[in-house]
Amino acid sequence: MFLTKPPVGSAVKNTFLPSAEMGSLFPAILTLLGGTVGGYITFAGAHRLIDAGVTGKDKLKEVNRSSVMGIGIAAIVRVLLFLAVLGVVTKFAGINLSDPSQNAAIEGLTEYTGISNPAAYAFKAGAGDVAYRFAGLVILAAAITSIIGAAYTSVSFLKTFHPSIAKNENWWIIGFIAVSTLIMAILGGAAKLLVLAGAVNGLILPISLGVCLVASKNKKIMGKDYKHPTWLLILGIIVVLVSAYVGITSLGNLAKLF
Repeated sequence: MFLTKPPVGSAVKNTFLPSAEMGSLFPAILTLLGGTVGGYITFAGAHRLIDAGVTGKDKLKEVNRSSVMGIGIAAIVRVLLFLAVLGVVTKFAGINLSDPSQNAAIEGLTEYTGISNPAAYAFKAGAGDVAYRFAGLVILAAAITSIIGAAYTSVSFLKTFHPSIAKNENWWIIGFIAVSTLIMAILGGAAKLLVLAGAVNGLILPISLGVCLVASKNKKIMGKDYKHPTWLLILGIIVVLVSAYVGITSLGNLAKLF
């Protein structure tokens, strides 16, 4: 980010007052929303805490610290990565991150012979080979945590259906990863599948959050002592409505990917 020198002022302004038409931004917003707080990510931390025995009112401080730390780190990393790539596309006007072969005429760009990988290519274009290697480490770390997290969380849902799944949880997780790898190898198109996964997760968010909001008012689920703050309930309902609208509106645009 420091090397590519992105226009931070413009980025801040467009965060609150986008110059682009809102409708055209919905697919990107949905993908980012789903990739950040949709799908397995919403449940992974909670399931892990439950499995570790970190439950009950006396553990609320630990739960809050864990969730705030996770959300905070994820938010900071996303902003820094965005600014780094924004600096690249600003510095090299007209750069095509998806197809580096189209960039031969752009001055200052070195030849790129790797496979099509927009994220890694942005690192290389912005800061050379060292950054390109770091991009590989970043993607590897993100991939490993996502693979393990998604598989663990999916199986933690499944194990409530039958005791044998809970008994052989590790083997089910390994099997889940193996099947997913096979599907990836057959279908290919990692970047497109990632966008699709983020979009689908974005649709899951209003459903899962809606269920949680309903549960927050149910004494049988939450207990007689729990009182969900009204302001949080109202904010939650707004998020459900907005994310559901963005998700439904973006479905047509996702078809263009394939």
